[in-house]
Amino acid sequence: MNTVSTVQPTTNSPTFGEVVANHARERPHSVAMRFGNRMTSFAELDRLSTRIANALLRRLEPGDRVAYLGKNSDVAVALTIGVAKAGMVLVPIIWRLATDEIAYIVADSGAKLLFVDEAMAPHALALPTLPVGIVQADGPIANREWLGFQEWLSNANDDLPAFAVVPDDILLQIYTSGTTGRPKGAMLSHANATRYRQYIDESDLDWLKGAPGDRALLAMPFGHIAGVGQALLILLSAEEMIIHSEFDPGAVLDAIETHGLKRLFLVPAALQMLLSHPKAATTDFSSLTYFSYGASPIPVPLLEAGMARLGCGFFQVYGMTETWGGVVALPPEDHDPARRHLLAAAGKPMPGVKIRIRDGDGNILEAGETGEVEIRSPSNMKGYWRQEEATRSTLSEDGWLRTGDAGKIDEDGYLYIQDRIKDMIITGAENVYPAEVESAIFGHPDVADVAVIGVPDAKWGEAVKAIIVPAPGTQPNPADIISFARGKIAGYKCPKSIDFVDALPRNPSGKILRRELREPFWAGFERKVN
Repeated sequence: MNTVSTVQPTTNSPTFGEVVANHARERPHSVAMRFGNRMTSFAELDRLSTRIANALLRRLEPGDRVAYLGKNSDVAVALTIGVAKAGMVLVPIIWRLATDEIAYIVADSGAKLLFVDEAMAPHALALPTLPVGIVQADGPIANREWLGFQEWLSNANDDLPAFAVVPDDILLQIYTSGTTGRPKGAMLSHANATRYRQYIDESDLDWLKGAPGDRALLAMPFGHIAGVGQALLILLSAEEMIIHSEFDPGAVLDAIETHGLKRLFLVPAALQMLLSHPKAATTDFSSLTYFSYGASPIPVPLLEAGMARLGCGFFQVYGMTETWGGVVALPPEDHDPARRHLLAAAGKPMPGVKIRIRDGDGNILEAGETGEVEIRSPSNMKGYWRQEEATRSTLSEDGWLRTGDAGKIDEDGYLYIQDRIKDMIITGAENVYPAEVESAIFGHPDVADVAVIGVPDAKWGEAVKAIIVPAPGTQPNPADIISFARGKIAGYKCPKSIDFVDALPRNPSGKILRRELREPFWAGFERKVN
């Protein structure tokens, strides 16, 4: 069963360099970004990003990868646009990753230049190998000949580079957690966002549209599609971007009042922290028109509490890095207490998007039948960097993307996600694959066998749980095992709890039956995944 939008874009999609240049012509003095006490107009952002492009082109070529390791900042956003104008590809790296994970992404991407902010300098210093040249985003670092950002930028002119960047050129390479322990670089083009946005702009769905001059908050991590991807979408709408280096619930509540935010996107775990903060009881939310959420499971009681306190229109988005974020949405009108059953739905396809459900034999299924969710959208990625086999298994020749999620579409066209075929765990909007965590645990001498699953968590949506078969003659200490894993993988990927069993359930071919392990923990929950 397919659900198809009939809206068609009427103009050619621009590149992000053109987007910023157009804003600079039309609204040169309007504020593009606020970061702390710094304000940057669209004219200033246009000039700065052109200088960054020319500085990059001193030593790099169009198509080269440029990595960024750091938190949100105005420099990070300007760098992204500068990379776009230089015809290069930005590789944003999640700052919470372990050093070995950062090193893998830097090496796999072939990044020729690595930008780091001051807080991340120790991680960069610990990398076993570095790309040619390190640029510190703010100030100098002792005992290392790194250029400060302004010093690196000096003498770069603000004349637009002479060569052409086209909409289908790759702009972002965002690494997603790998099912076999190694992440893959999803390649996203300018057009994946700008062409897709045209469908939305020409629809009548005002709740999906930002307007020039509106103020929007960037608080999600830059290494996520919800970070850098959202930043680019805010720029695309000519909204004023309020940038927080990271999510802080008190600061977000202050920003809502101080800046009169009209729109806010947060993952469910962040929404819960926001509502639990003491300031939430007295914050004036009247400026908020819409609140959007996604990226991880959300309990219905939390959703209802959020709607009651914020008092604005709520809508959910469902998507993935490979689709530049949301491609399915549950609109505000479906967040109605009288239609509570719809809160379990992911929603309907957004403009320009098609969805279908297929079984393991490739047959397209009818309404109500469960299979793998597939998406066809202008925002679908170009493929995985240097991963031809993975690309072929994910993207069909005619443009359908396999999500790895099991779901069904009802008679009214609503998509319901039933489970994750690939067993991915989403904890606080961070993607965690069991195989990666299991690999980190297996080397512990007290572990004979291990399976990792996601279980309900009131704060993070899901929490990582390890179920372990102890090695003969041992009495494992959960804290020791968690500490052992923490030395190999990021902290958020490590188990939050450990259960011990005599044997793990497996099918005849030896595959662990994760669904059987998860079942007792999820019994009674209305929503298992987002």
